[in-house]
Amino acid sequence: MVAIQRPVSLQVKKRANLQRFKAFVNAEAAKTWPADIAPLSGNLRVTLIYLATEDAADVDNIIKPILDALVGLVYSDDDCVCDIDCHRRYLSEPIDVTDFPPLLQAAVTKPEESVYVRVSHASELKDYL
Repeated sequence: MVAIQRPVSLQVKKRANLQRFKAFVNAEAAKTWPADIAPLSGNLRVTLIYLATEDAADVDNIIKPILDALVGLVYSDDDCVCDIDCHRRYLSEPIDVTDFPPLLQAAVTKPEESVYVRVSHASELKDYL
């Protein structure tokens, strides 16, 4: 899924903004997550790609709100997530979209900040080394 909106940091002062962002991410995920698929369980891997402007949010502060937004829809609880890959790339820099999934390709071509999210089953630890 792709959430075309600047991500909200866990450190945000206005907690209502955090709740609105989480609701937005959940609604965007619901558009692409099949309604007939039960939430996943087991060891999961989440990949986040933050397409940012020059005054980007810190990647470590955007992870938790996104993970929380997917609970109950994509996975049963965020404690299922044992692996996280988080990447920030600036929209002002060239990005080669060759071999990107179509949703990520489309997001790169837009001038707005966005976050691409992919959830998959985790691999064996040795596969990451």
